[in-house]
Amino acid sequence: MENSSPNHTEDPNKPTHPVETNYGAHQSDPGPGPTVNEPDNKGAGQAMKWIIPIAVIILLILWFIFFRKDI
Repeated sequence: MENSSPNHTEDPNKPTHPVETNYGAHQSDPGPGPTVNEPDNKGAGQAMKWIIPIAVIILLILWFIFFRKDI
């Protein structure tokens, strides 16, 4: 399901706006802003690699201690 207005249409033949460098001069019809390229060398993946296995081990220990039924 898309979250787009059914009344909105764009002309594919219309040229796109260039990247905006002077917003004050084009406030009435601005172009897209420049993109920001940031390195992803300290992402959450490094932390999740350690947090998830430790959490699973802790939960397994708790399950074996408190919730396992004796046979």
